[in-house]
Amino acid sequence: MILVTGATGNVGAELVGELTAAGVPVRALVRRQDAKLPNEVQRAVGDLNQPNSVAPALRGVRGVFLLSGYQDMPRLLARIRAAGVERVVLLSGGAAAGSDLDNAISRYMIGSEEAVRASGVAWTILRPCAFMSNALRWVPQLHAGNVVTVPFAGVSNALIDPYDIARVAATALSSDQHVGQVYRLSGPQSLLPADQVRALGAVLGRDLRLEAQSDKQARSDMSANMPAEYVQAFFSFYVDGTLDESQVLPTVEEVTGKRPRTFEQWAQLHADAFR
Repeated sequence: MILVTGATGNVGAELVGELTAAGVPVRALVRRQDAKLPNEVQRAVGDLNQPNSVAPALRGVRGVFLLSGYQDMPRLLARIRAAGVERVVLLSGGAAAGSDLDNAISRYMIGSEEAVRASGVAWTILRPCAFMSNALRWVPQLHAGNVVTVPFAGVSNALIDPYDIARVAATALSSDQHVGQVYRLSGPQSLLPADQVRALGAVLGRDLRLEAQSDKQARSDMSANMPAEYVQAFFSFYVDGTLDESQVLPTVEEVTGKRPRTFEQWAQLHADAFR
């Protein structure tokens, strides 16, 4: 039995599908009883910020797919170890590679990785580049017209499909071969936002246009929707240049034996969301 946390999220939902397709018993940890899940998946209700609530979900579990950033990761991992779990695959990110604990995003990823390493449970850590699915944030703009306004338009990123992260996670959960590994994951192309908009327009058959947002306007818009420390973290990454995720890496193919999807392939599979 594999416990998937974040089971309705971008990576978690893909992992649930990947494991069930392979015939692996899956238990999904969700916060709400009415969360939509495949019929063959066991449902467990709990909150990772409250480790005691997760204990029942761990019964009979041999592997856990775990998200980063929860309030008491050491106590949560102690629960996981006490339940006899054999291995944990942690979803982290490239921001954990540095040592800047003043950066709010780096800090929670670094802390989560440190907790996993100290847990006494066999672990694998995944550090993917930005998700292709982040383009779904453009849906409201594309329902209104053909112009996509984006921040940090000059930053190139080797975007990855969450499906490919899930394939790596499923592989790591199935074998001791990946224990103790930190896998940096990317897609097959390094793309600017303009490249994404162009590819999406071709898939949708629309003449889409990118409009670059000024840093001032980006800061204002982001500040309306997220805490100031996270806004500053993104500006550190993409304006100050402290995070570079433009490098295309072979890791997905090395681990899974299959090449990762391109952004165009992702867009074709998710085109209906934009129509």
